[in-house]
Amino acid sequence: MQFTKSKTMKSNGQANGKVTNGRNEVLSSEGAEVGGGKRARILIVEDEPAMVAGLRDNFEYEGYEVISAGDGVEGLDRALSENPDLVVLDVMMPRMSGLDVCKQLKVKQPALPIIMLTARGQEIDKVVGLELGADDYVTKPFSIRELMARVKAVLRRAAPQPPSDIYKFSDVEVNIRSNEVLRAGSRVELSAKEFALLAYFVAHPAETLSRDRLLDAVWGYENYPNTRTVDTHIVHLRQKLEPIPEEPRFILTVHGTGYKFVG
Repeated sequence: MQFTKSKTMKSNGQANGKVTNGRNEVLSSEGAEVGGGKRARILIVEDEPAMVAGLRDNFEYEGYEVISAGDGVEGLDRALSENPDLVVLDVMMPRMSGLDVCKQLKVKQPALPIIMLTARGQEIDKVVGLELGADDYVTKPFSIRELMARVKAVLRRAAPQPPSDIYKFSDVEVNIRSNEVLRAGSRVELSAKEFALLAYFVAHPAETLSRDRLLDAVWGYENYPNTRTVDTHIVHLRQKLEPIPEEPRFILTVHGTGYKFVG
């Protein structure tokens, strides 16, 4: 279904091929949540009431919270005061253009995701919008499926990432900064070299590491007289972190070469 300024996307209780008996019934909210299970808030900055109504109807149907603004000045104000998780911003707006709104928002809130709505054939708007920091754009007329897919993708990219000094695999959490390892919430006691070896694995995931390289990185020299030192520490790590130490899932042996971490 194509969506233009004169056409809403859901009417008479039907949307995306699903009958809702005239109610805005949320059948699926996948992708509509942000951190902590909070519903993602979408700000629609658009001056056509029919367009706003159609977008609101469909975003709410998908489980989003929706706020709107009818011109660029109001849109900028609401974006700065009401903490939306994403802005859907029309380029052609009264009082302040969407491009100017985008420019000011990216100065004041650079992490706020923005999807621009541009008219067919206005290639310059797309280029300028992206140069100003817009995260994506959709050309009118567009389908609701396309817009929803782009909104979900942009929200995923904008989602806060875990701190780089914390690494999780299975039920194990490795905190590089505090030199602490938890398994199923309980502290795991590692020696200094065991932790250093694990930290090196975490920093080089899916990479085959030779025993000599591990000795150099963890013990500080290349030619240790007994490379079995690495093997011994690997055994200890598996005993403490693997669900079944005899059948390792995370610290794998690469026969004839060394080890690989696939957590």
